[in-house]
Amino acid sequence: MKQKRKAGGFGYATDSIKETGKHATKTEFVSLRKNGFRITLDITKRRKMSRSPQFDKYDIAKYDLHPGYSFPDFLEDMIPSGTPEYVDSGQRYVERMIRALFFFKQCALIGPSGTGKTHITYLVAELTGLPVWEVNCGLQTSSYDLIGRFIGLGKENWIDGQVTSWLKYGGVLYLDEANMMKQDVATRLNPVLDTRGHLVLTEKDNELISRHRYAYVIISMNPFSAEFAGTKPLNAAFRRRMSVWVNFDYESIGEKISEREVELLIKRSKIDHATAYKITQVGAEMRRQYQAGDLPYGPSVGDLSHWAVLVVDGADPISAAEETIVALTSDSVEVQADVRRLIESVFKG
Repeated sequence: MKQKRKAGGFGYATDSIKETGKHATKTEFVSLRKNGFRITLDITKRRKMSRSPQFDKYDIAKYDLHPGYSFPDFLEDMIPSGTPEYVDSGQRYVERMIRALFFFKQCALIGPSGTGKTHITYLVAELTGLPVWEVNCGLQTSSYDLIGRFIGLGKENWIDGQVTSWLKYGGVLYLDEANMMKQDVATRLNPVLDTRGHLVLTEKDNELISRHRYAYVIISMNPFSAEFAGTKPLNAAFRRRMSVWVNFDYESIGEKISEREVELLIKRSKIDHATAYKITQVGAEMRRQYQAGDLPYGPSVGDLSHWAVLVVDGADPISAAEETIVALTSDSVEVQADVRRLIESVFKG
């Protein structure tokens, strides 16, 4: 069957640059009644790129990712809100990611678990006012899950998958654990991520779906190594389609304790500075051991915050750790004992 290309199409940096300075508008209708007459006014308001209260903390105003366009109302709930700030030590991760999306439409995040790759993706989406289509690329995720399928008998009931919906409506497609992706999935995504910018639905009479003008991609993954079960080197063709790579690492690790992370812990939980510092010390040493292969998990700032919240509520730090950081790290009795000894050495030493 002959393929039909839909209106729109995919472009790169030049499209964004040409439209810099344009802003989406929203029309509101206001009715006034006076002396038996009704007057209806059309008021056109300029739409801000983002309603996030954190917007002005970052140098991103020049990178409007959907100038002159507002997403449909039914996608409103998919635009994140209330995402906590992301703390770094001058790496400017947020600005770099938004810049990459503005110029190249897609970027890759790489770093160990707990460094905030998913967190910052949601923050970027909130700051730029983009809905998020999230996909976990585990080994059980098939191309049918992403593209869509017919349900029931016949060909009347087609259900779009996450990728197909993203292509149609735009926003951020977030591919988590991308280096666990099955090969058939990566192959289907290749033409979507290059200058062709379309998907051919072979399952649906070869219907061609063009990539929405404001459809962006963020992939994230752990470094490929034996300790991350299921990971593998990213397909070379897929890898080349990621124009910008942003490397993440822990703020505090080993003996390096970031005061910014301590301050963030205080801000999130209202804990005192001395206890926040000790909790960060524990987290930093656990991360060092995790990277050395001695622990199965390195805690994120969020994990440490959960521990701190229980302490603020009245639990002593060691008891609170049992309910949070100790149980989180592993089911292994031996591993839990190692974490417990570490915690006691910091809080009782």
